[in-house]
Amino acid sequence: MSNQEKFFVAVTGCPTGIAHTFMAEAALKKAAERAGVRIRVETNGAAGIENGLTAEEIAQADAVIIASDKNVEMARFHGKPLIRASVGHGVKKADVLIARALSGTEAVYVHSSSASSPSSSTAVSGIEEESLGRFIYKALMNGVSNMLPFVVAGGVLIAVSFFWGIYSFDPTNAQYNAFAASIFTLGKLSFSMMVPIFTAFIAYSISNRPGFVAGFVGGLIAANVGAGFLGGIIAGFAAGYLMKWVLHVTKNFPRSLEGFKSIFLMPLFGVLVIGLFMLHLGEPIALVNKAMMAWVAGLEHANPILLGVVIGCMSGFDLGGPINKAAYVTGTMLLAEQGNALFMAGVMTASMVPPLVIAFATVFFRKEFDKEEQAAGLVNFILSATFIAEGAIPFAAKDPLRVIPILMLSSSIGASLTYWFKVAVPAPHGGLIILPLVTHGLLWIASIVVGGLVGGVIYGLYRKQKSSMPTLQQKTA
Repeated sequence: MSNQEKFFVAVTGCPTGIAHTFMAEAALKKAAERAGVRIRVETNGAAGIENGLTAEEIAQADAVIIASDKNVEMARFHGKPLIRASVGHGVKKADVLIARALSGTEAVYVHSSSASSPSSSTAVSGIEEESLGRFIYKALMNGVSNMLPFVVAGGVLIAVSFFWGIYSFDPTNAQYNAFAASIFTLGKLSFSMMVPIFTAFIAYSISNRPGFVAGFVGGLIAANVGAGFLGGIIAGFAAGYLMKWVLHVTKNFPRSLEGFKSIFLMPLFGVLVIGLFMLHLGEPIALVNKAMMAWVAGLEHANPILLGVVIGCMSGFDLGGPINKAAYVTGTMLLAEQGNALFMAGVMTASMVPPLVIAFATVFFRKEFDKEEQAAGLVNFILSATFIAEGAIPFAAKDPLRVIPILMLSSSIGASLTYWFKVAVPAPHGGLIILPLVTHGLLWIASIVVGGLVGGVIYGLYRKQKSSMPTLQQKTA
C-alpha cells in the first residue's frame, strides 16, 4: 500500500484546551501532508470535542495517534494499532508520530471490557508509556481543566462588583449597591464550587462516574473545613482509587444487580467512606494547607525579586507544560483560597511575556526571520495579550537550548517587576481583557512590555549572530 492510500486518525487534547490542543492538530496535519498520507484529527478543547471521529473513519484507519494530556474515550479504538503520546509530543514531534504510524509495527490496542474507568484500558505502545507520574499529572489536570471555568467566572464577577466599591456587597456599608451585591454573590457561589469540581474530576479520571460522587462530596468537605486544594487532591485520589477497587470487587455481580450496584451500592459506599475519611482528617490537612499557602504568599513581601525569578523560570521553561501549570495552579489556589491577586499577577505576566518576546524579535529583527516566522510573530502579539504562552513554542522548539533560557530570563524580569510594583490581578485568565479590573494596570503593562523588549532584543541579536556565522566561516575558509 502506498503512502497516499494510508489513512490515520488522531485525537489531541491539553488540560486547558486552549492552545496546545490546536497546535498539535496543526502539526499532525502538516506532518501527514509532508509524508503524503491522509489524516483526520479530533480535538478535545475547552469547548469540548470538535471534528469528532466517526465509527466509519476509525474502522478505515490504518493507525490511531493519541496526543493528549487529558482523558480520551478509548473503547472505540479497540483492535487498532495505536500510538499514545503527550500533547507536547504532538506539537514538537509530529513527524516522529506519523513515521511510527507508517512503520506498521505498532501493537494493537486492547480495551478492557470493564466499564470501570479510562485508566482500565491498556495502551501497549507509544512514545510515552503511561507512567505513574504522567497518570497523576493527567488526573490533576483533568481536575484543573474542569475547575477553571468556575475560577474565571467567579473571579471576574467578584472583581466587577468592586466597581461600585470594595464593600458594595455589604448592606450595612455606605457603598452598598444591590446589583453589585448580586454579582458578588454569584461570583462567590462560582468560587465555592471550585474545590468540589476539582476533586470530583480527579476521581472521575481514575474510576469514571462511580468516583465522581464520592470525589464531589470529599471536595465539599475539604472546602468547608478549610483543607482547600490540598484536601481536594487527597480526597480526589482516595475517592478514585476506592471506587476503582469497588468496581474490581463487584465486577462479577450478575447483570440483574447492575442497577442496584451503580445507583445504590457504589454511591452510598463511596460517600460514606470518603465522607468519614475527610471529616476526620480534614482539619489536620487544613492546617498543613494554610501553612503552605502562607509560606508561598509570604515570599511576595520577603523577596519579590526572588519570587519573580522562580515564577518566571517555571512559566517560561515549558510554556504551558507541567512546570508552567504548577505555577499557574499555585496562583489559582492562592486567589481562590486567600483572595491573593498579587501572586496571580506575576503568574499571568510570566506567561504573557514569552510570546511578546517572539513578536518583538520578529518585528525589530525582521530580516533574520523567514516570512512564515514573521507572520507567526505578529500573531504572538495577540497570543500575548490573551495570556497564551504557547505561541512561543514553535520558535523554542527549533533551538530549545538557547531560546528557552532567553524566555525564562524575560519572564523572570516581567514577573519580578509585577511583584515589585504590587500589581493585583483578580481573575486567573483573560490577559489584557481584564485590564479594567487590575490594580496598577499601567505598571502591569509596563512590566510585560519590559520583559518582552529585553527578551526580544536578546533573541533578535542571537538570530542575527546565528545567520552571520556561515558568512564568517566562508571568509575564514
